[in-house]
Amino acid sequence: MNPIEFSPASESLITKAIIAEFAQELEHYVETEVVIVGGGPSGLMASKELASRGVKVLLIERNNYLGGGFWLGGFLMNKLTVRAPAELILDELGVPYKEYSSGLYVADAPHACSRLIAATCDAGAKILNMVSLDDVVLHNEKVCGVVVNWTAVSSLPRGIAAIDPVSLESKLVIDATGHDAAVVKKLEERGLLKAKGQGAMWVEKSEDLLVAHVSELYPGLIVTGMAVSTAYGLPRMGPTFGAMLIAGKRAAEIAIEKLKR
Repeated sequence: MNPIEFSPASESLITKAIIAEFAQELEHYVETEVVIVGGGPSGLMASKELASRGVKVLLIERNNYLGGGFWLGGFLMNKLTVRAPAELILDELGVPYKEYSSGLYVADAPHACSRLIAATCDAGAKILNMVSLDDVVLHNEKVCGVVVNWTAVSSLPRGIAAIDPVSLESKLVIDATGHDAAVVKKLEERGLLKAKGQGAMWVEKSEDLLVAHVSELYPGLIVTGMAVSTAYGLPRMGPTFGAMLIAGKRAAEIAIEKLKR
């Protein structure tokens, strides 16, 4: 095998490249049309759909990875299930699957998740990892953005953790933070709404109800994914992800209609 010689680059040049490109991109996305909080399957799907329609969208994720439970599947077994008609989204993403029983499909979770992440990035959505929600921006009883900080700040000792967050303005915010419903909870803390809390497991009811309740919960705030269950008191569904994907599409549709007004 012939030796490979890489192009020359100093350590400082590599650091400069990272800083310059990150700073330029962050500055560009301080004002966006839609900020999506949470990079699980519903948040990724909403980001992909919006970006593919030309919407300027920024997704923030508190972890150093994307996908949430979508990558892990059920019980750390790296297999996920979807129920019809959600297999059509797997077809759209190019994810192989098999029909386990009538209308119930099984796919490799890392494969499905990586395809969704790639499709989201290819569509033009921008992503910030290790960024946590600190608060919301409220103007005239409307959510107009989010207040964020680096996730690691929350791990600092209290005496040195007084690091001020920054704000990201947007026309709409989508809460895709899963069971936590983190954005919803910030409004609940202010007495602006009351989350009903997630119900117990009931697979056959949960997915239909979840998709039906994707909505603008408060002016400027759309809820999707399991945040919908927490907000409306709906049952959970465990490691079947069809509703997560379809809810993400539905949230994007609602956002596009709101942006047109």
